[in-house]
Amino acid sequence: MDFQHRAGGKTGGGGVASGSETNRDRRERLRMLALETIDLTKDPYFMKNHLGTYECKLCLTLHNNEGSYLAHTQGKKHQSNLARRAAMQAKDSPIQPALEKARVDIRKFVKIGRPGYRVTKQKEPETAQQSLLFQVDYPEIADGIMPKHRFMSAFEQHHEAPDKNWQFLIFAAEPYETIAFKVPSREVDKTEEKFWTHWNKETKQFFLQFAFK
Repeated sequence: MDFQHRAGGKTGGGGVASGSETNRDRRERLRMLALETIDLTKDPYFMKNHLGTYECKLCLTLHNNEGSYLAHTQGKKHQSNLARRAAMQAKDSPIQPALEKARVDIRKFVKIGRPGYRVTKQKEPETAQQSLLFQVDYPEIADGIMPKHRFMSAFEQHHEAPDKNWQFLIFAAEPYETIAFKVPSREVDKTEEKFWTHWNKETKQFFLQFAFK
């Protein structure tokens, strides 16, 4: 028979493969691929019986060698049984409660008013450098609380029209109300000798001093 001009034929190719040959070739490719990628020692359904053959405990099938078993695991029957088993396990397993998020206790304080304070203007006689010394009294400060402070631009606040010539120095300590001082918007000298803070735990007084450059 001449296969030269047959559809799909190729000279020297031996003709077009039949359907059974195509399926056999496909199964062989799947078997070789599975042998390279699947570790049978981790397959819970793979079992070697006393006769030396292999069994699939999921599908209850017998196989002469590992390659045959691996080809079986790539087939529709094994895959559909895996899906059915997974659905049954999901249905039977109880719903695990969601883990609770770690709770962070937020300490709430009842404000008791503004603290007392004293502001002292200073000027070094030699350099004429101006500085300010703040003393804020917190006699009823909460346990474990340290007074805090920061400089705030006039454009961060909403109590008055912002003015680039001024900035604010903020002091805060629970349960007292936060207070602010309006100071010139000049560069602050933050060297250790010119800028320092001190919290006196005995007298409950907070000191801050800074100088303008």
